[in-house]
Amino acid sequence: MRLDKYLKVSRLIKRRTVANEACDAGRVTINGKVAKAGTEVKVGDELEISFGTKPLRVRITQIIETTKKDAASEMYTYL
Repeated sequence: MRLDKYLKVSRLIKRRTVANEACDAGRVTINGKVAKAGTEVKVGDELEISFGTKPLRVRITQIIETTKKDAASEMYTYL
């Protein structure tokens, strides 16, 4: 699954366009490397998203094409 779509489906970022912009600005890394919006993510990858001063670090536990709001938090674990 594309990184920008994963960020939207998992509800780490509210809209896909905002996720796209964050990737283009270099604020999202996968396993320590700056990632573009089209980068494929897989289970076990570690994402770091810079929101202002505090970075958010998560590990992908599962990938689902569509999910309900309640189940979205099961797609990742906080580090």
